[in-house]
Amino acid sequence: MSEILLSSYNIRYRVELAEPNAHRFQVHLEIDNPENEQIVRLPSWIPGSYMVRDFAKNIIELNAFSIEDDKELSVTKLDKSSWKIASQGKALRITYTVYAWDLSVRSAHFDQTHAYFNGTSLFLEVLEHEKEPCLLTLERPELEPFSSWRVATSLKPVDHPRYEFGLYHADNYDDLIDHPVEISDFTLASFEACGIQHDVVLVGKHYADMERLCKDLKQICEYQINFFETPAPMDYYLFMTLVVDQGYGGLEHRASTSLIANRSDLPAKNETNITDGYRTYLGLCCHEYFHTWNVKRIKPAKFLPYDLTQEVHTELMWLFEGVTSYFDNLFLARCGVITEESYLELLGQDITRVHRQSGRFRQTVAESSFDTWTRFYQQDEGAPNHIVSYYAKGALIALGLDLFIQQQSDQKASLDDVMRHLWKRFLASGIGVNETEMPGLIKQVTGVDVTAYLQNALYTTNDLPLEELLGKQGINLQWYNAASLSELGGKKPTSPTATHSIGVRSKPHPMGCEIVSVLDDMPAQKAGLSSGDIVLALDQLRLGKQDIDKVISQFSVGDQIECHFFRRDHLMVTTITLTESTLRTSFLTILDSSMCREWIKR
Repeated sequence: MSEILLSSYNIRYRVELAEPNAHRFQVHLEIDNPENEQIVRLPSWIPGSYMVRDFAKNIIELNAFSIEDDKELSVTKLDKSSWKIASQGKALRITYTVYAWDLSVRSAHFDQTHAYFNGTSLFLEVLEHEKEPCLLTLERPELEPFSSWRVATSLKPVDHPRYEFGLYHADNYDDLIDHPVEISDFTLASFEACGIQHDVVLVGKHYADMERLCKDLKQICEYQINFFETPAPMDYYLFMTLVVDQGYGGLEHRASTSLIANRSDLPAKNETNITDGYRTYLGLCCHEYFHTWNVKRIKPAKFLPYDLTQEVHTELMWLFEGVTSYFDNLFLARCGVITEESYLELLGQDITRVHRQSGRFRQTVAESSFDTWTRFYQQDEGAPNHIVSYYAKGALIALGLDLFIQQQSDQKASLDDVMRHLWKRFLASGIGVNETEMPGLIKQVTGVDVTAYLQNALYTTNDLPLEELLGKQGINLQWYNAASLSELGGKKPTSPTATHSIGVRSKPHPMGCEIVSVLDDMPAQKAGLSSGDIVLALDQLRLGKQDIDKVISQFSVGDQIECHFFRRDHLMVTTITLTESTLRTSFLTILDSSMCREWIKR
């Protein structure tokens, strides 16, 4: 790269893979024309993950130097995420070290197996210069085992093909931090969707059928691009997945997504059926891809522009995460990746998930959205009893809204039309969605007055009228009471179900079972059991490796069971009295195939 081209960028970043054993990146930031007292800062949160994470806590040392004479400059820390450099307006270089040991899609992780980072974890924002283009240099490490590593990112390479070390361009700071970077010896495959190159990167040991994965993702991506109508908002897209033994998650970006998935959830070679795990993985991919339009472009007006220094409250997360969660699995059925019956099974599980948690009677979806920073993204063991998910109930609100619009408009309009209108409006004006405008906007687009529906759905803790709405669409919503929280719903029970459950989630423990959470008003809570308790014995018999629910199933309603458990280091005993199960579990059956298909396949 010529010095002329390098000097054409006022702001230049350089990342060294400095210390893999210590999990430390070395970052260099050069500013040719800084302010006299230049302030730089690191974001406190990352768009798409609504929790203040204070990424600056991972900057373990920071120094500044004059480029002209390499003289060290005075640095003053202003607050937890900001620094002021006394540059006197002369070119300066800031050198800092970032600790990276968060194996998630939100931050940064670096060891001998790979290097991964989001820009919000590594790149200081140069105040007063945020809108200027940036240059990023990713240096090739020379030592083993890094010599075979490549670079995966949706950032635009400057003078070399994709996947090589070297120079990358960003239009501005917002662009710079919206393209995560993976550096490792990964598996790469490609497909084309509506003329756009899509790449698939898998990081870690796996046995996936890459050809099948690309085929299925191609169907999903082409359907979504056509849904919002071409041209797509990006000219390249990258799916990046960290493959692990146990894990799940995703985070959307403007031209890529970072995912974490179980190794067993990927499609195995010579396997033709859609496993439950693979269906889950494809739903995650579909969800994050839908965000390319809904949240990365269409977004709350309060997010324009993002203020990454503090919480930004909105009641609209049902529209951005809930609606996206509704369309993700629905689109799998629409594009033919899964069957209609498989989709209805997933929908039954979603309904079950919401109705299992009494928190839906204590918090509205609007409140859940507003408080996402301190409650939804910081859930504790009491969360099922205290909060409602704007993802899960938000998806059901979108389902009901879609069916309501279709039925009130005699099938002439749907939620599809609303989303397309929001997209066209964004393209035309770039404006965001105001907090209270959706009822009026929906009426304008569809002719249907949804004010009363949304008032009930968003601002009260009432259950949604799903039985009625689904019934009018030829689908019967049915219920039974399950014996265990491990029964996810979605399927009609094939045999008589047990009549009781104590209402706990648990996990194996060397001494027995550890209770993870306890549901309100069920036998375990009434007996005084709590999250963190280690159950040792039931009915004076050692629990061992047996599941609590399996042992409980041997008893009957009205039985009293002695339970020995540890709470911290105290041995305690209580009596559990079994009562009728109240674990509402749903499944759906088709009464009218044509009406059902009219909704799903419209």
